[in-house]
Parts: sequence; structure tokens; C-alpha cells
Amino acid sequence: MQPIRTLALLLFSLATLCAQAATLVHNFDGYQATEESLEKFNALVFERGKVLASGDYADLLQRYPQAEKIDAGGRTLLPGLIDAHGHVLGLGRLQQQLELRDLDLTQTLQAIERFSENLDPDQWLLGRGWNQVLWPGKQFPTRIQLDALQIDAPIWLRRIDGHAGWANSAALKRAGIDRNTKSPDGGEILRGKNGEPTGVLIDNAMALLEQAIPAPNLQQDKESLRTAFNLALSLGLTGVHDAGIDAQTLRAYRQLADEKAIPLRAYPMVSVDNDNLAETLGAGHIGSPAERLYVRSIKLSADGALGSRGAALLEPYHDAPGEKGLLLYPESKILSLLKLAIENDFQVNVHAIGDRANHIVLDHLQSLQEKNDQKPLRHRVEHAQVLTPKDIPRFVELDLIASMQPTHATSDKNMAGDRLGEKRLAGAYAWRTFLQQGTRIAGGSDFPVEPANPLFGIHAAVTRRDRAGVPSKGWRVDEAMTLEQALRAFTLDAAYASHQEKVIGSLEPGKFADFILLDRDIFAMDSQEIWKVQVMETWVEGEKVYVR
Repeated sequence: MQPIRTLALLLFSLATLCAQAATLVHNFDGYQATEESLEKFNALVFERGKVLASGDYADLLQRYPQAEKIDAGGRTLLPGLIDAHGHVLGLGRLQQQLELRDLDLTQTLQAIERFSENLDPDQWLLGRGWNQVLWPGKQFPTRIQLDALQIDAPIWLRRIDGHAGWANSAALKRAGIDRNTKSPDGGEILRGKNGEPTGVLIDNAMALLEQAIPAPNLQQDKESLRTAFNLALSLGLTGVHDAGIDAQTLRAYRQLADEKAIPLRAYPMVSVDNDNLAETLGAGHIGSPAERLYVRSIKLSADGALGSRGAALLEPYHDAPGEKGLLLYPESKILSLLKLAIENDFQVNVHAIGDRANHIVLDHLQSLQEKNDQKPLRHRVEHAQVLTPKDIPRFVELDLIASMQPTHATSDKNMAGDRLGEKRLAGAYAWRTFLQQGTRIAGGSDFPVEPANPLFGIHAAVTRRDRAGVPSKGWRVDEAMTLEQALRAFTLDAAYASHQEKVIGSLEPGKFADFILLDRDIFAMDSQEIWKVQVMETWVEGEKVYVR
């Protein structure tokens, strides 16, 4: 009997130890999207970073009486939010650069002038965020406007969408761009009537200038990533999908992972512009779904953006009848890059905004599917912004994920009709159409193109209004998501899009205890107010990593 009694005591001690190690969070209104439904709960138990149970407080208290108890103070608890399409290094760098978001032309020029006062000698003035659509006349700016500021420094300012840039004469001179410089394939140097560059470069032409800008070193890139991580955590993001990284950024990520200095879940996509792409993909996946760094996808941009008229369209732009946009690679090159990724078991995430770009990408993926089943790789179309209505059902046929950014619709609403005409809007920003046919939407922001706050995205998804409440009834509101669908897009389906739905995306037993506490209940308020909700705490693997 003695051995049995000893074993029983040992098991009791182990059970007591486990119970004491558990943490029980209670007194909150909790919501999570699962594969079956939206679940509401008011208590959460986790241990060693993983969820043991969620549900009713009285029940969990009885099951885990020895657990440490944390009173959430009546706040709202959600699974950690995931941004399925952002640019992490760009977000970090922007914190040291000039941001021009939402400024008119006069304000933009004034901001540039003020920012220049603190530049070191020979330092470039860098920034992004200008948007000519917000200016009178909606015309692209020119180098003459920058030159008139009499700033000696070379100036380079990316458009809000990152698909065009604006330079002064000093910057063009440093890059050797003049009237004799030819526009590269997939890009355009805008020129005046005299043939001289106006200072605006579109898509692939931007590389002609950016090669003249001193590149940050590895340590600087690591610091920019750290800055972005901390900002993301403060906004309730516990996961980010980094939409296209170069070789140095990948090294920075790997070093940070080795140093255990990645405080959230990063899913970087290897850019196809890497010189050593074949070697990188041939080396295989990096990490696993449960690790902070997980690399198993590529990012390929098929076309440009709608605002800069770089999105590739089947028919000419409504407001520029001679233009159809740009493919950034020849169709054959797009196909060869897709094949290279697939042969190495990498998911392909393809930027496609215009209906022509989307059609080409769908054709290529269909041809590859016919040769070999692609569905286990979970290929994604990033943006899937403008499609012909007959192309949308092909997402179901090919089992593709639509990686979409709700704030793009509320930012583009004043411009999209100009670019496309009302008829072609039928297949644009068509979230509900995708959802009703069973396509998963992975929610994102495309930061720093848009603000990184995921609650802005949830607000836009539900209301189809901007944060000023315009238009009052929503823009093309028939394509709005429900709040449950929007939450799922930024949690469970974003996790699915990175092959991580078994470890994150909801707070089901066995998954990581990644969650956030909000100051208000987004399910019990005017939906127009959602963007104002504040993240009070962010937890990753059961550890509090941010407090407001």
C-alpha cells in the first residue's frame, strides 16, 4: 500500500503545483471567433503561456481554485489581433522620418520645411504619406515645388501607397536622373512637356533614385524592427505578417530571434527581389508555427497601386483614358517566380490590385493547380482590390485566401470612382462577396501606407466609413462585414493565412495565451466609435508585454 500512497501524494502535489502555476483572469467581457461561431466568455485560465480553458468564471474558479486570480476591471478581452499585411521595417523607419499623412499641399510643404531645420549636413530628407488626391486639382506634385523651399538637402518622399515617390532636383542629380534617363520596365519617370523629369517616379522607377540613398546597416534595421514591434504591441497586435523583406531584413529578423528579442509573432514574406532568392528558398522554411519567427512564404508584386495609376487594368483608367497601369514583371516572369516558390514548398502571396493583375495571377495559379495540388500551401492574393465579378468565384475554385485591408476602401473611396468609373466598382473592395462565397479574408492594414491600428481596420470593415464618419451611410455599404466577420479576419483567419491557426487566432485550449484588454466593449457600442477604443494591456504567451 505504501507505494500506492506515495504515488497518490506525488500526483496530488503535481496537480497542486500545476494549479498554483495557473492564472485565472476574470471580470471582463470576452469575445473570440472560432471556426463554428462567435463565443462570449468572462474568464480565461492559462498556464506556462498556453490556454487551459475559457468560459464562465464560477465554473473555472471551481475547476482551478488554486490559480492566481487577476481582476480585469470590467474591460473587454479579445484574442491578440494579427495584421496580415504590413511593412514592419518601413513602420519602424518612419518613426525617424517625416510623415505627411492627411496633409494638403500647403501643409505638406510647410511640414517639409520645418523638418529640414533639424537635418545634419549632407543628410537626406526622407518621408512618406503625401496624397495628391487630397489636394486641389488632384495633380501630381513636381520637383519645382520642392526646389522653391531652398532646402539644400536631397529630398525623397514616397507617396502614401509606397508606389510613387517625389524628389527635388538635388535628389535627382545625386541619382543621375535627367532627361536622357529611360524609364525601366514596370516603372515610369514622369516628364514635363520639355522632356525633363518632373520629380515624380512611379513603381520600378523609384529604384533608380533609391539606390543613391545611403542604406541603413544591419544594426539600424534591427532597431527599426524593435521600434515597430513595440508600436504594434501598444496597438493590440500580437502578430504581424511582414509583406516583403530583403536579405538584410531577414538577417535582422534571424538575429533578433536568436537573441529572443521578438516580442510578438512575426511572419515575414521573402521578397522575390532578393538577389539570392533561389538559395534562400532552397534552404527551406525558418522556424515553426509555434515560434516567434516563422518564414515559409514569398511576396511578389504583380502591379502598382490605384492612386498612382500603377494598378494594371483590363480597360483604361476612367480619368486617364490613355493609361492602363503597369505590370511590375512580364507575365512569364511572374509565372517562373511562382513556380520557384512552389517547388521549394513556399506559400505565394501575390500583390494584385488592378483587375488585369488579378486575372493574370488567377490564370497562373490555376495552371499550377492543374499540374499539382496547390491548396495545402494556402496561396494568398494580397489586396485583391479590383476584380471583374466573374473572377471572384475563382478564389473558391483555387481555395485562395484574400488578404485585404479594410482601411484602403475608406481611404480610396473618393478616388476609386474617378480611377475606375462606377461600373467597375462592382468587383472592388468586395469583402462581403468574398465572405459569402466562403473565401477567408485575412485582415490587415498595409502599414505604414495606412495607420497600424487594427481597430481602425475593424471599424472600416464594419462601417465602410472613414474615421470622420464619411459618408454617413457608408461607401458601398453592401460589401461591409459584420463585426464578428471583422474580428475573425484579424484573428483566426489571419492565423490561418500564416499556417498558425492551431496555435494562435483564438483562445481555445492548447493555444498560446495571446490576448488584449480594451477600455470598451466593441460589441456593445456605436460601430462608428470603434476606432476610438484604446488598448489597455497586451499579453503574449501569458506575459503582460504592454500597459497603457
